[in-house]
Amino acid sequence: MKRIYLLILLSICCTSSYAQNSKTNINNFLVKESLLKNSKLAIIAADSTENPLEQINGIYTFTVSGFSQTLTFNDGVAILPMKLEKSAFVYIKHENDQGTHSKLLYVYKKDGTLSPYAISSVWLVLFPAAIILLAFTFRKFIIAAVVIMLVFIYFNHSNGLNLSTFFESIFDGLKNLF
Repeated sequence: MKRIYLLILLSICCTSSYAQNSKTNINNFLVKESLLKNSKLAIIAADSTENPLEQINGIYTFTVSGFSQTLTFNDGVAILPMKLEKSAFVYIKHENDQGTHSKLLYVYKKDGTLSPYAISSVWLVLFPAAIILLAFTFRKFIIAAVVIMLVFIYFNHSNGLNLSTFFESIFDGLKNLF
């Protein structure tokens, strides 16, 4: 009888420790258009080689362009609840025990289809730095550089990339490089 109680106690302990560790962390993700073509984005859990992880199930918290969203993953896929009405920048961030994982995307909307393009934080640093370097190198280029920078800032702001998101994506991207 003592052996039966011991076996039951051991099986309960093993089951509870397995249940606590069964939630897998998402350390990388892909962003695609939802299969329903309803102007929504799908987040697909992936490994480091961009292969989808179908064993991811459960509720995970993401920050999407500054708004906290709880997403339910089924077979490694979750659908963002908000619709995109026009082309826009979308900054998606997920934090877990292994760190912060984020992506800045430009989602181009044309004829009801969404095409997400990942933007590297290196380009967000290099483009303004190159314009400023050209302005300092060629004095006649200063007015054109100011106009180009104003157009760059206006384009970013009008498509949903505000200054805080701009710097946050740069710092997260540079932090992941090192």
